[in-house]
Amino acid sequence: MSDEQSAASMADVARAVGVSTGTVSRALRGLPGVSEAMRRRILRAAEGLDYVVSPGASGLATGRTGSVAVLVPHISRWFHARALAGAHHVLRNAGFEVVLYHVEGIAERREFFETLPVRRRADGLVVIALSLSDQEIERLGGLGMPVVGASTDLGGHPSVGIDDPAGVAMAVRHLANLGHRRIGMIRATDEEGVHRGVSRRRLDGYLAAMAECGLPVQQDSVVSAPWGIDGGAQAMAQLLSLRTPPTAVFAEADDIAAGALRTLRRAAVDVPGQMSLIGFDDSPIADLLDLTTVAQSVYEQGLIAGRMLVEAVEHGTVADPRQRLDTRLVPRGTTSAVRRPAP
Repeated sequence: MSDEQSAASMADVARAVGVSTGTVSRALRGLPGVSEAMRRRILRAAEGLDYVVSPGASGLATGRTGSVAVLVPHISRWFHARALAGAHHVLRNAGFEVVLYHVEGIAERREFFETLPVRRRADGLVVIALSLSDQEIERLGGLGMPVVGASTDLGGHPSVGIDDPAGVAMAVRHLANLGHRRIGMIRATDEEGVHRGVSRRRLDGYLAAMAECGLPVQQDSVVSAPWGIDGGAQAMAQLLSLRTPPTAVFAEADDIAAGALRTLRRAAVDVPGQMSLIGFDDSPIADLLDLTTVAQSVYEQGLIAGRMLVEAVEHGTVADPRQRLDTRLVPRGTTSAVRRPAP
């Protein structure tokens, strides 16, 4: 390769084809807005000139960095990993470099919102399953870039998620239709505030569904424990210590339900003969434990969030900025009709 050939620029490619440098940049990065015929012409011209696109040149032509950021509180939990995989698939295929910001813990989260390291380093931001305060949402609004939420509500920013109260109502009606009248709930405490919004919405859904079914809510049958399997186990032990335990329990997440099921089995409580149990999310552990649950499409939420961000970056707006996906009941082996006492 000669020195003259190696010095070819994006402007040279644009002149060869008769288009703008912005069009060349979009074509070489695989972004929308360029016809396939034009994309092929540009690729042939770039190959003929031995031009290789560089992030710096592309940014100068478009005013963009060519990168997008993803903010996630956990990368080891299945939910966040699945949503991240969906978003990453779309964003990489659109030609963006994906920069991950992992804020597991109060200190890391505080540092992120104080310094906002994504400023001037990304063209947009996806926030995955992280409940934010009004102040944190306001901070993101000042970034001057598109912000999209996946399984989280970001106020006026575009987001994709589910109708949590509707999903919980599905679970409560399932138990009520099986004849259960004493239906308890296990909530999760969350010191970091990651699940604060989800937990509140699922409690609201439980209370509304119990009222709809004409069932009283026993205050001591709604218990809270730390998030996770151990927390679910502690909460179920608390319910079993009641003078009159519930005959069915809704756990706000499958991980919590898994811990509750562990306690029930160790206490030799027949499930579902003596107590029915239902979770939420349809995580991999739910199928393993034959747990009745309410399913949501986690990977699809990541996909849609990624598409929203690409649309916002490319066009400055999102046509459908608030999308809600359906949930569905998955009946398995932990729920059955209430056992009637012998006459």
